[in-house]
Amino acid sequence: METLEKTPIGEIVAQDFRTAALFSKLGIDFCCKGHRTLEEVSQKKSLDTNELSRQLKEIIETKGNNNIDFKSWPLDLLSDYVEKTHHRYIEEKTPVLLAFLSKLCKVHGERHPELFEINRLFTESAQDLAAHLKKEELILFPFIRKMVASQISGRPLEAPHFGTVDNPIAMMKHEHDTEGERFREIAKLTDQYNPPADACNTYRTTFMMLKDFEEDLHKHIHIENNILFVKAQELEQTFH
Repeated sequence: METLEKTPIGEIVAQDFRTAALFSKLGIDFCCKGHRTLEEVSQKKSLDTNELSRQLKEIIETKGNNNIDFKSWPLDLLSDYVEKTHHRYIEEKTPVLLAFLSKLCKVHGERHPELFEINRLFTESAQDLAAHLKKEELILFPFIRKMVASQISGRPLEAPHFGTVDNPIAMMKHEHDTEGERFREIAKLTDQYNPPADACNTYRTTFMMLKDFEEDLHKHIHIENNILFVKAQELEQTFH
């Protein structure tokens, strides 16, 4: 890795996912905006680059066996992992959260009108993510698997109807940006997922689930934007 200060933050997290916790704590978007260097985000957030670099090095140099090296995974396996782990998570949690948010609006909406906006944003996210996952599962991921199969077999790769893998990837990244913005707004409206003093158990559970949902989405988008998509584009180039 080049000097840490000049390294894109998405690349830092791709090398060691444990660094994601520090970026999240500082409010630094490492998934959708992972192309920015450590130096750039430090300046934008008025942080000391050297101190941030020191903290990251400390994390990276600490031995740990819970850091999965996704960069070393074959692309078809990585696609399967994203689908069976992160896509499934969204599909399972979305209906539960929609039901809880609807209930909160009915019971607590009068005292906490911000709940209606949170509900609206999450409902939009649920609809858009459902379509987004299908596009990946039916269009992008099958083509990635075809590229891997062609590479292994040595058979020619059939040209996709979308021209180049860059096209669906650009669309997916744009949609990731939209979700990143939505969840920044949800985090703000929920006071960073801190329920109010008069919150009931459902209220607290809903905020905890929203926080977990956002954290899973960050990891999901990071794996795609900073590892899977980059490697898919590199693999496609080998067929030209």
